[in-house]
Amino acid sequence: MRHGKKFNHLGRKTAHRKSMLANMACSLIEHKRINTTVAKAKALKQFVEPMITKSKEDTTHNRRIVMSRLRQKDAVIELFRDVAVKVGDRPGGYTRIIKLGNRKGDAADMAMIELVDYNELYNAGKATKKKSTRRSRRGGGSSAAAAPKAETKATKEEE
Repeated sequence: MRHGKKFNHLGRKTAHRKSMLANMACSLIEHKRINTTVAKAKALKQFVEPMITKSKEDTTHNRRIVMSRLRQKDAVIELFRDVAVKVGDRPGGYTRIIKLGNRKGDAADMAMIELVDYNELYNAGKATKKKSTRRSRRGGGSSAAAAPKAETKATKEEE
């Protein structure tokens, strides 16, 4: 029976799988995006997102937990110093998986996994987006009524 065994074993023994995910996570932290198969990208997402959440609170305990899983000091330092600052206000969903098609050699489904806050193409429109509020029909004219009041205050200050 396979009760409670929901994660993908990726055709590897436990030690090989953990080492591979640790190496891929270090590469993701260093390069901000990597190309891999879809199955490995999904497994990596489950592996790396809890560590990014731990990096948001910089304590010795959290550093030791992340170090025990990543096993590379440089990656841990960059995670806590650079990545945690960028994702500080984000409540989750630190990575994005983009499917790339099939690999030429064995037709495996390929994907690019990247850290969300480091992609300038997707975040370019986000900075300029203005937060809109819903206005009811009954209270119409509240924004139009506010404009003349602001003008009258400005004219009084000029006099």
